[in-house]
Amino acid sequence: MNQTLVFTLQKYKQTYHPVVKIDTEKDKIIPFDFTAANKEISPELIADTSKFSAWVNEKLKTEKATFGIGGYNENRTLYSRSNLFSGVQARTLHLGVDIWGVAGTPVHAPIGGMVHSFAFNDNFGDYGATIILQHNLDTTSFYTLYGHLSLADLTGMRVGKFVTRGEVFAHFGEPKENGNWPPHLHFQVIEDIGLYMGDYPGVCSIKEAGKYLKNCPDANLMLNL
Repeated sequence: MNQTLVFTLQKYKQTYHPVVKIDTEKDKIIPFDFTAANKEISPELIADTSKFSAWVNEKLKTEKATFGIGGYNENRTLYSRSNLFSGVQARTLHLGVDIWGVAGTPVHAPIGGMVHSFAFNDNFGDYGATIILQHNLDTTSFYTLYGHLSLADLTGMRVGKFVTRGEVFAHFGEPKENGNWPPHLHFQVIEDIGLYMGDYPGVCSIKEAGKYLKNCPDANLMLNL
């Protein structure tokens, strides 16, 4: 873990604008467990986006919750739904924080930044519409990635565009534009993005966990959830 970036993110903890506005008096948040311990998550359920979306919606409705939260550093069974995550070393470890909710939910910039890149990663199980912002705090440069957005959010977007703190610059996308997932936001903090443009791994293999967790500290340092 990069202690300089973690220290800087913690230092400004009280200054971040909510990435998703949550009314603590009215909105209930529930955790979603997508590990093998959750026996409700069957291969048949997650393979069918409509059924998976219905499951998410039913959970939120039953719990009278507005949002569901999916954890950082969670070893998930979800990714068996797509060949995108298969290989000699299957990628199952989640590197960001997910906020599950209603399509169209506004996404705000936690601090000011510049648009580093954006793309429509249109593969089954991928990010779909994606925006990456670049930030600087105390001369520490880092990036925030927003995946599973509305495709309309990419219209008029340009590299170098300035985004102000609290500005609504994106929205939760529908399955047809968010990589075929139930509507949610994947939010991730990245220290070194390398040569990636409009994309960066949001899931890694257990074997590569040390490398990626060091480069991608817990996004809840900014979400404050």
